[in-house]
Amino acid sequence: MTKSELILRLAELNPHLFQRDVERIVSTIFDEIAKALARGDRVELRGFGAFSVKRRAQRTGRNPRTGEAVDVAAKAIPYFKTGKQLRDRLNGEDTPEGAKDAAT
Repeated sequence: MTKSELILRLAELNPHLFQRDVERIVSTIFDEIAKALARGDRVELRGFGAFSVKRRAQRTGRNPRTGEAVDVAAKAIPYFKTGKQLRDRLNGEDTPEGAKDAAT
């Protein structure tokens, strides 16, 4: 699903909102997540997952075409870890919210 498809779907599900307002809401949420990650913060959306930043150190890599050594600069990589509820839904274990395992 693309951002524009998400906006259209949310606008269809919320006919009381104008599409431009839905677009502004979605853009604001994505912008705030990006700003938080740029500051090095972690963003957690309960039941969905958590966004964080992983740092990769500077290293020496190889050019696959020539085999020549190439310096690769340090970089920050966005990382997403799914939440338990999302994993359960994806694996067909859709249980009612708040339900506990019988084992616990």
